[in-house]
Amino acid sequence: MKHPALSILLSAAIALAAAPVPAAQEKVSGDVVRIGVLTDLSGIYSQIGGQGSVVAAQMAVEDFGGKVLGKPIEIVSADHQNRVDIGAKTAIEWYERDGVDMITDVLNSAVAIVVSQVAAKRRRIVMVTGAATTQLTNESCTPYTVHHTYDTYSLAHGTGGALVKEGGNVWAFLTADYPFGHSLERETAAVVRASGGKVLGAARHPFNTKKLDPYLLRLEASDAKIIGLANAGGDTVKAIKAASALGVTKHQSIAALLLFISDIHDLGLPTAQGMFVTSAWYWNLNDQTRAFARRFYARTKRMPTMVQAGTYSSVTMYLKGVRATGTDDADAVMTWMKSTLHTDVFGKNMRVRADGRLVHDMYLMQVKKPAESKSEWDYYDMRRTIPGAEAFQPLSASRCPMVNRK
Repeated sequence: MKHPALSILLSAAIALAAAPVPAAQEKVSGDVVRIGVLTDLSGIYSQIGGQGSVVAAQMAVEDFGGKVLGKPIEIVSADHQNRVDIGAKTAIEWYERDGVDMITDVLNSAVAIVVSQVAAKRRRIVMVTGAATTQLTNESCTPYTVHHTYDTYSLAHGTGGALVKEGGNVWAFLTADYPFGHSLERETAAVVRASGGKVLGAARHPFNTKKLDPYLLRLEASDAKIIGLANAGGDTVKAIKAASALGVTKHQSIAALLLFISDIHDLGLPTAQGMFVTSAWYWNLNDQTRAFARRFYARTKRMPTMVQAGTYSSVTMYLKGVRATGTDDADAVMTWMKSTLHTDVFGKNMRVRADGRLVHDMYLMQVKKPAESKSEWDYYDMRRTIPGAEAFQPLSASRCPMVNRK
């Protein structure tokens, strides 16, 4: 069931997208390659993407040399405030008025769905690094959307699958009541049931609600062994703190199905220790990730999240496409991206499938105990590398109209 207000905003925003489509451009349109970082700069997701994603995009441009095909590269940014109407309006203005060639981050699933439709109508590219719903590569897929970093399928099969194997076979969900939360709940419930477990229901809370206590107490009264948090960012941090304060964790385990390193930092290891985390990227994976993270830290005083690293990667990948094809024409660049294996600080031999899903390895981590951490931001122990072919929904199961299943 969709939230009524959200459905109205989605419908209105998609209607705004129905405008004349510009003809394909040759070479570099407007003599500049302009990339927009559309993110949450002021709300509960701002530590996940936010200004950090803007910094990551700027770093990618600098590492590329500041120019492509002899033309300057510019980064612009805006705060969508987690509102689909603002996200759609900004995307339309960027594409039509300001000459933006590619939008990245789009840190909110409801906003990302609408922006991808705006982009498709205008034959412009959007590379989603922050939103998670698998709707972006299923019912709402477009020829101009790349779903880059992670999705609810990979989270459900990573964290959810690990906890079921540990014996957590009876679940209930605390779910953010918008497309991301619904998708994460649905995907994780499928994993639990496929393993022979039970799902007892869900308590759905408004996005960025102030009080989660009533919802948690309702779930505490159930016979669930696991309360799965199908929310993110500030909502997840609030839920974990509230569950501890209410004593819920004395009887039930809390599974944060989407947990970022920024959340661990805010919670502290004493509270977060032992939790499983599914991540697309971690700063301490190897020498290359550590070198990038230290440069990022020097600018922000925080280690990058997987969304911020994904934004760096998306900008790098797009610029390589412009250089390789000799144009910023979206069709040419998308054809190149879907026919090329990609390697950068984010991963190796990554590929964009027909449905727009970027396939790469994911990682199952476990949060360290305070005594195990050697330094600030040293938070994760690697438990398992999840190969890309396993981490994401099989293409054969895709509901994307572009996928040829013959």
